[in-house]
Amino acid sequence: MLKVGLTGGIGSGKSEVSRRLAALGAVVIDADKIAREVVEPGTPGLAEIVEAFGEHVLRPDGTLDRGRLGAVVFADGEKLKVLNGIVHPKVGERTQQLQREAPDEAVVVYDVPLLVENDLAALYDVVIVVDTPDDVRLERLLRFRHMPEADARARIVAQASREDRLRIADIVIRNEGSLDDLDAQVDKIWQDLSARVCAGG
Repeated sequence: MLKVGLTGGIGSGKSEVSRRLAALGAVVIDADKIAREVVEPGTPGLAEIVEAFGEHVLRPDGTLDRGRLGAVVFADGEKLKVLNGIVHPKVGERTQQLQREAPDEAVVVYDVPLLVENDLAALYDVVIVVDTPDDVRLERLLRFRHMPEADARARIVAQASREDRLRIADIVIRNEGSLDDLDAQVDKIWQDLSARVCAGG
C-alpha cells in the first residue's frame, strides 16, 4: 500500500485532482467528506459543536449550517482551534477504519485540506501539493462558489501559505491552466505512483 497525502489551498482545484486519481484507480479517503459525516444529525460530533458554539450554528432542520459556523471560526483563531479539536480526532478514527479496509496493493490517496496546518506530512509516503496562485484561487472562489470576497480572502489567509505547502511537497501539480493540462499532469503522476507500488513503495 502506498499512502499519498494530497493537499492544496481552498480554490486550488485539489478536488478535481482527487476525482481524477479516483477514476484512475486510487482509493481516495476524503477528509472533508468524512468531516461532514462526523457532524451529521445525531452524531456526538454535532452535539459537541452545538455545546461549544450554540444552537445558532444549526439550520431549522437540525443540520449544521457550515456557512454560519465557518463565518464564526475563520474570523477567530481560538474558535477555529476549538472546532478542529472536536472534528479532527473523529476524522482520524474514520480514516484509520477506511485505511484498514483498503487492499494491500492500493494507492491510497488522502485528500487532506489542512495537511500542512496540522503537520501531517510524516504520515504519508508521498505528499502531493496542488499549487495555484492566490489571485487565481480568489477568482475561482468568487466565480464558482459565489463567496463574498471578504469571506474568500479570510479562508485563504486562515490556511497555510503557498511557501509552507511547497516546502513539504514531494510532487507539485501546478493548476492554473486548462483541465487538459491538469489531466496530463495527473496521468503522469498516476504512472509514477503505480510504479512505486509495484516497486514496494
